[in-house]
Amino acid sequence: MPVWIGDVETVLLHVVRRFHYEVEEIAKVDLAGWRPLKGLRRDLAESNLASGSAVQIRPGAGAKGSLFPLQVATVRDILADCQGVVRWGGDDKPADESLFYISVGPQDGRLTKVAATIRGWDATPGEGAGVIAVR
Repeated sequence: MPVWIGDVETVLLHVVRRFHYEVEEIAKVDLAGWRPLKGLRRDLAESNLASGSAVQIRPGAGAKGSLFPLQVATVRDILADCQGVVRWGGDDKPADESLFYISVGPQDGRLTKVAATIRGWDATPGEGAGVIAVR
């Protein structure tokens, strides 16, 4: 999945992993990252794909209502993990439920903090994406 390396990559990969494990299995053909600006609508959030700060899961299937309510609730939980640094295109107008993008600037300390948290989860057995919560 071609995206901007570093903190952006860490956060977006976390979103994709959690989506894959908890919302719906993602086939390789159902995942898109960087795309050239030509062909993207510059006035919409999809233009973030051209900067490498966005991903699409099941591109083209992102109209409002493409996910079931429980799937939407899980997406909201994934977004909560990201503490406001990731925006979901399902909340945009027009909605694109396939799109997830970094919603803060590259120098925003929140991005660094969230990426560090995710890296900590990834390095700790029993933490991070794909872990089944035991309550």
